[in-house]
Amino acid sequence: MRKSTLILTAVLSSLTLASAARAADYAAMAPLDQYLMDRSAEIALAKSAAPAAVSDKATILVLTHRGYETAVKGSNGFVCAVERSWMAQYEFPQFWNPHMRGPLCYNPLAVRDILPYTIRRTALVLSGTHDKAALDAAIKADMAKHALPKLEPGALTYMMSKQQFLNDDAHNWVPHLMFYFPRAEGATWGADLPGAPPMLNPQFQKSAEAISVLMVPVTHWSDGSPAPMHH
Repeated sequence: MRKSTLILTAVLSSLTLASAARAADYAAMAPLDQYLMDRSAEIALAKSAAPAAVSDKATILVLTHRGYETAVKGSNGFVCAVERSWMAQYEFPQFWNPHMRGPLCYNPLAVRDILPYTIRRTALVLSGTHDKAALDAAIKADMAKHALPKLEPGALTYMMSKQQFLNDDAHNWVPHLMFYFPRAEGATWGADLPGAPPMLNPQFQKSAEAISVLMVPVTHWSDGSPAPMHH
């Protein structure tokens, strides 16, 4: 799959554009229970986003009918959670795919600057805002009144879970790290060039958040097992 077609949410997530024939599969949000998980399974999946040296001492969030709630209180400033499909770009055909599970571990700066967007968009969805234009408008309004944070240097998330399911096409793709910067063109970092590791996540290139997310594949999953080579 070409680098230019890869996309992640979360905020998250790594996603690829699906075929037009598949678009009708997820035309609307499924019943909420289809997006929820067993609590213990979600804790384990969230922790699998990063190596144990990071995630064993991280705070763990789980999704409930009321939104994200703290299941485990950590001590190292990191937070691990599992994003759902509505953290994708609005035009993505699998935006409402109830099977998507995107575990991430946010470093302390990403906890402050990136995680609030996931929590806010999720809260909007759970409150009944399912129109994508309305979701986008609500996020823009929150930013305008400074209810959501501005990006600071140093935000990073781990996305190294072998169990992640990013969409019906990408499945678990490859383990990777995501770095967050003020929005700029990919040429700023040499992203998406032949042989260059960074890939620019196109989800955020059009979003209200005005950030660029660089995805950098790594060689091993969080459990230490070798990952497939990305081409």
